[in-house]
Amino acid sequence: MSISRTIFAVAALTLALASVGGAQAAKSQKDKPKTTQTTGRLKVTAPDFVSRGRVALSHVFNGMGCNGQNISPALEWSNVPAGTKSFAVTMYDPDAPTGSGWWHWVMYNIPASTTGLVAGAGNGRNAPSGSAQGATDFGTKGYGGPCPPVGDKPHHYHLTVFALKVDKIDVPGNATAAMVGFNLHANRLATAQVTGLYGR
Repeated sequence: MSISRTIFAVAALTLALASVGGAQAAKSQKDKPKTTQTTGRLKVTAPDFVSRGRVALSHVFNGMGCNGQNISPALEWSNVPAGTKSFAVTMYDPDAPTGSGWWHWVMYNIPASTTGLVAGAGNGRNAPSGSAQGATDFGTKGYGGPCPPVGDKPHHYHLTVFALKVDKIDVPGNATAAMVGFNLHANRLATAQVTGLYGR
């Protein structure tokens, strides 16, 4: 047998053995029991946030030309990921003509046993024990509803629930919404969001 034929034969044998080994490895992997379980993604609903296609007047700001009731919406969440130690809720308007959007609500250190918020929790009514309200772009803490400029296209108001891997985020009491947001994103396990539209 020539050298070239010998080299070809060895190469063919190597490929055949690799093919068999790969098939056996794949079968072995297939036969192994799964050690992780797939769970549903975090879900959030805001049953009374939107009415007739836009944010309900009860949740619209009261002031700056707006005549809503400025009540934070009720929220309910489910499919919480394993390892969740606390929650946070934010409401943000990316369409505000500021160059940086507008923070309407920042609430954090919500206990892990919580499955939602009652209407008005962002106004200090029956907020979960231990939770904290962050500063908004209104210059105050607590919920501030939509109030876009007259004539703008309807703005998008993103209500986001964060499932976090820490009991509390470590921020000072006067932390800006951006600073709180940085800590929320650094410690999140999952997020879920609902969006409402509002224009005037």
